[in-house]
Amino acid sequence: MMTIRDVFQKIGANEDLNFLLTNRIPRAALTRFIGWFSQIRHPWVRDASIAVWRSFADLDLSEARKTHFDSLHDCFIRELKPEARTVDMSPDVFTSPCDGIVGAMGRVQDGQVFQAKGFPYTLKDLLGEQASAAHWHNGWFMTIRITSSMYHRFHAPYQGRLKRVQYFSGDTWNVNPIALKRVEKLFCKNERALLETEIGPQAYPVALVPVAAVLVASIRLHALDGLLRDVCHGPLDVSCDAAFDKGDELGWFQHGSTILIFVPESFSFADGIQEGRVLKMGQALMRLPGDNRAA
Repeated sequence: MMTIRDVFQKIGANEDLNFLLTNRIPRAALTRFIGWFSQIRHPWVRDASIAVWRSFADLDLSEARKTHFDSLHDCFIRELKPEARTVDMSPDVFTSPCDGIVGAMGRVQDGQVFQAKGFPYTLKDLLGEQASAAHWHNGWFMTIRITSSMYHRFHAPYQGRLKRVQYFSGDTWNVNPIALKRVEKLFCKNERALLETEIGPQAYPVALVPVAAVLVASIRLHALDGLLRDVCHGPLDVSCDAAFDKGDELGWFQHGSTILIFVPESFSFADGIQEGRVLKMGQALMRLPGDNRAA
């Protein structure tokens, strides 16, 4: 007998149907509804919602700090037990800021990046007219996709300072691989934030770009007060100088989504990092330049 999970797996395997059901819908309205519904604090609503979630996703709550959740939303943004993740503190290691799956990665070629094979976008498309984008014009990039059942908080990949936050309001396309192969410049269309950081004693410029998606158009940063989409409905540009240590929590999504990373060309990828690799927050992701590693 086919279970509910089998049905969802068949839908996921059918690219046309998957794309239709997750994108050809009133995305913004549905996202606002889920944002409201997920925060209902009623045991029947909470338990039924988590049960449905478990029926189509590999939801593992054994690492969660809490054993009881107030709502579906509370479960989405769950914290982990302190021992659940180990942060690689080696001075030459730039760690993964989140749990996730490595998507496209490689060299930024004269400001051009790929979201999927044959689907390029530019730093200008993503970030607008940013003078700071010159730091990554020929650097390296990586896409990390956070699935719905994964840990949804993101952390500092190295010690440093958050210098600037820019928020771009936008759409809520699904950011799964199926959509990335069909929607041109998808990341440039969706709600997103640019976190400009300087890491290490050499103040290397590193950009983290959390990209929201369908059901997930809410990004919260500890450096700012409130959800970014509630702060404003248009461009936001905030200068700041917030210090962080490697592994410190920077913020979270209300659900799962994607983080784009841009680093200077003097960095390199850690051994074994390739497309499709499943990551845990805190594991080695990149290496700092050999002659300039922190002591």
